[in-house]
Amino acid sequence: MLGLLTKSGYRVTSNETDANVVVINTCSFIQEARNESIKTLVDLAEKGKELIIAGCLAQHFKEELLDALPEAKAVVGTGDYQHIVEVLKRVENGERVNLISENPSFVGNEDLPRLRTTDAAVAYLKIAEGCDYRCSFCIIPNLRGNQRSRPIESIVAEAHQLANQGVKELILISQITTNYGIDLYGRPYLAELLKALGKVAVPWIRIHYAYPTGLTPQVLSAYRNTPNVLPYLDIPLQHSHPEVLKGMNRPWQENINSELLTRIRNQLPDAVLRTTLIVGFPGETEEHFNHLASFVKEQCFDHVGIFKFSPEQGTPAAELPNQVPLEIAQARKDKLMSLQQPISAERNSKWIGRTVNVLIEKNHPETGEMIGRCERFAPEVDGQVLLQPNPNGRKSTSGNMVSAHITGADIYDLTGEIVESKGNINSTEIL
Repeated sequence: MLGLLTKSGYRVTSNETDANVVVINTCSFIQEARNESIKTLVDLAEKGKELIIAGCLAQHFKEELLDALPEAKAVVGTGDYQHIVEVLKRVENGERVNLISENPSFVGNEDLPRLRTTDAAVAYLKIAEGCDYRCSFCIIPNLRGNQRSRPIESIVAEAHQLANQGVKELILISQITTNYGIDLYGRPYLAELLKALGKVAVPWIRIHYAYPTGLTPQVLSAYRNTPNVLPYLDIPLQHSHPEVLKGMNRPWQENINSELLTRIRNQLPDAVLRTTLIVGFPGETEEHFNHLASFVKEQCFDHVGIFKFSPEQGTPAAELPNQVPLEIAQARKDKLMSLQQPISAERNSKWIGRTVNVLIEKNHPETGEMIGRCERFAPEVDGQVLLQPNPNGRKSTSGNMVSAHITGADIYDLTGEIVESKGNINSTEIL
């Protein structure tokens, strides 16, 4: 949307006080996200701003938002953001616009103009949109539609564009990245995509949301044999107990979890494993939770995100019996976090003494400390690497990739010092 508006001559600002019209791209995945989106909308409405509401909240509630907020001049669905310029022009002409496709079908390509808001060295690259699975707790298919993948040629073309802009880390995203290409090629095509992206001059390619069924031997081989694909696997397992997985409409996962994780570690000895888990799912007993706790303790994940079950209207799980009280779900989340924290600290400690590449993201304004990430940390969700210059005073600036010796670790972060600084390392040097 930012790219389209800029290309059409509109001046874009991140400061809403300077804007005549404010476009808010919203989330509606769980209640906490809706609360945050709604609070933002109300705060801006109270400031008298004209609003265009885009994204999942718009797709979810449609004309209800126009009825509830007089300041809302338009709602734009998840499959309609490509029409943002047309919508804005209609708003400027005094219309109130409801542009929401009932069944979203659009997916962007390399020809769509883009204005990135991430760090200059990092870019997200969407390879598909939507989801064909129907997990009982998840509202995403209702908001995003069925899976629609981009052709390999389109993705690789955009990857080259981003590499030419100086991007050093590409993060591949979709709702289920390991199912990429099924709708286009008749089978999952992630392995082929990774091999093609291996020819792009970007040092790091990171994959998010690797559904466990799609981590086939072919895909793991592509991880291992493509030099710029990081051995970082973000696998949303959600639970371990077969009865809970059946209630989640993921019964096929029962015999996959431990076997898959063992196979990953055998094929990718340096694998960094992240997962997300849900506690408090309807019917989750103490026995079920203890099974999950034992699974977490046994598997020793590097990073774990834990969520309390959120009963989403319109999903089967919201209507299931034996809903778990919120206070019990919170206690289980706290217990699981307490169990995971020393595991994360121990996993981090294994990096002490290693020399690794670190992508510098910023410099501390007061201490001069350099803050970045190595391959084990994804942006925003994981930890950071905090670097002091070595005794020779070497340091680096945002966007540079440097070599660093890791000297310390805690639950979330690593510390170290630069041992070599080449400024903007050429991608071919890393590859």
